Amino acid sequence: MSSATETTASSGRMSSDQRREQILAAARRVFAEGGYGATTDEVARAAGVSQPYVVRLFGSKRELFAAAYQAATGEVLTALGAVPAGPDAERLMGQAYLSLIADRDLLRLLMHGFIAGTEDEVGRAARHCLGESFRLYSERTGATPDEARQFVAFGMLLNVLVAVDAEAHRGQDEGLDGLTDCVALTAQRVAE
Repeated sequence: MSSATETTASSGRMSSDQRREQILAAARRVFAEGGYGATTDEVARAAGVSQPYVVRLFGSKRELFAAAYQAATGEVLTALGAVPAGPDAERLMGQAYLSLIADRDLLRLLMHGFIAGTEDEVGRAARHCLGESFRLYSERTGATPDEARQFVAFGMLLNVLVAVDAEAHRGQDEGLDGLTDCVALTAQRVAE
């Protein structure tokens, strides 16, 4: 253990890197719930720090949202990128994505980022995540461009169904129930 880590551990004080990660974790939760309309004050309260401290570390809400969103898209690309090329890549990439969207905060932050895609940094991260997911799937599975497009499109459909909590609202709309059943069967095949 380094002396800086020992000092942090023994004094109970966080390093600036630890505090930054704490704020990003809070931002993930707050922006997942409130989208880009959430405030730096809400993030500060969730992190247990002052709002001026959040602004001092990140500069603005725009930069804080972009940092939280880039971390989220980084998680997606890290998970997909960790799948080795080969005959199991299609199944493994599907499983990796299903495990990612099980984290509702990650899922909802991703969705809010797509909506806030007109912000330069957020839009760049969103476009890169979509494009890199397509590229990784093609590369790792040997899929055709159309097959890779279907993988990305199915992921977006999963995102939307989870975001609208389709499963919890069964019986309210026959068409949505049918779509949810169809998607659940496909997702089940991927998970096996």
